[in-house]
Amino acid sequence: MSLLLKSAHVVTMDDAGSEHADGWVLVAHGRVEAVGGGAPPEADERVDLGGAVVTPGLVNTHHHLYQTLTRARAQEADLFTWLKTLYPVWAGIDEESVYAAARTGLAELALSGCTTVFDHHYVFPRGTSGLIEAEVRAAHELGLRIVASRGSMDLGESDGGLPPDSLVESLDDVLADTERLAGLQDDGFVQIAVAPCSPFSVTGELMRASAELARRLGLGLHTHLAETVEEEAYCRELYGCTPVEYLDSLGWLDADVWCAHCVHLSQPDIRRFADTGTGAAHCPTSNLRLGAGVAPVRDLLDAGVRVGLGVDGSASNERGDLMLEVKQALLVARGRGGPAALTVRDALRLGTRGGAAVLGRDDIGSLEPGKRADIAVWRTDGLELAGAADLVAGLVLSAPHRVDRLYVGGDEVVRDGRLARADEEEIARHHRAQARRFAP
Repeated sequence: MSLLLKSAHVVTMDDAGSEHADGWVLVAHGRVEAVGGGAPPEADERVDLGGAVVTPGLVNTHHHLYQTLTRARAQEADLFTWLKTLYPVWAGIDEESVYAAARTGLAELALSGCTTVFDHHYVFPRGTSGLIEAEVRAAHELGLRIVASRGSMDLGESDGGLPPDSLVESLDDVLADTERLAGLQDDGFVQIAVAPCSPFSVTGELMRASAELARRLGLGLHTHLAETVEEEAYCRELYGCTPVEYLDSLGWLDADVWCAHCVHLSQPDIRRFADTGTGAAHCPTSNLRLGAGVAPVRDLLDAGVRVGLGVDGSASNERGDLMLEVKQALLVARGRGGPAALTVRDALRLGTRGGAAVLGRDDIGSLEPGKRADIAVWRTDGLELAGAADLVAGLVLSAPHRVDRLYVGGDEVVRDGRLARADEEEIARHHRAQARRFAP
């Protein structure tokens, strides 16, 4: 069955930056069959979008879904203080609370136009099970694509690391569970990545072994890197080098790797990322919330580094809204480099095509024949876009917005600004009940 979305301003995000002011998108068998302007083709079902802006579905490249349970804590803390405050609280998570948190975080992202979500889960309290499976179940229920990761921490406080010893695992247990979870992968809807937490919570031995396992299984690699000045001081004291130099020494800088934050990069660091094909997940709101700084995104892009956007965890960015991150990326780039540092369409590309590239996906991120039909539809008749001479610029500059319609593989996930496959109020009620368990 074919579906025609018509009478819209279509932003394709193809190589040429094509846009169709009176455009349409034809969908069949879960993929984009054609896109264009003018007289539309025939289709089994036709939907008139009434002048909406249509973009590719947004792609989130860094998140911690479980953190929706602990919002608005450690409000004036830097990263290390924030982590030390929350590690003992997160030690209480289990399958039910992670499922509630994942449904809430994924629903937020869907309603912000996001169709593909990478989640970095690295907290596995002893005696728990089914945490990654809970995230995957939540994604299936809502209809989103998920790149779930088996994160890890094995460097506890007693060995000079940051996390409490009660939250670290053995290398053998981590690797065995990672290999088991690789079996969850499912035709573009579920991917698994290997994601040791950070240089201050994981040993070099586990970092190397994780990379070897990921490359044997053909999985992506992810970690936090160069987020704060404190992290750089920690790496210099413990390893005698910068965070990027340390990661490089472990054989991690390569085209199958992307790193979250990358705030404190030198020009040699940026060149090394470019030379090795390593990607970066830019999380502007979280970095501002924790006072970490602003990533040098313009320099990274100019060097040819793959850059995508992430909302980061909802305990360091209390709103999981990826369209808001598109706007934030635009603003912080201009705050750092002036009004020409990033255009509106550059910022939107970071949230779509850029995110797809960071995740190693060539089947999403743009509206082109053969790509998966992951499509966001944004109304333009609201107060916030009244008078906007450029609807795309108006959309980004006046964000955040609730998406009007969202399609994943051609299937409707959001309709009329509401979840199509789940009950938002029920999700919120269940989440509130679980979050009360973690109340201070």
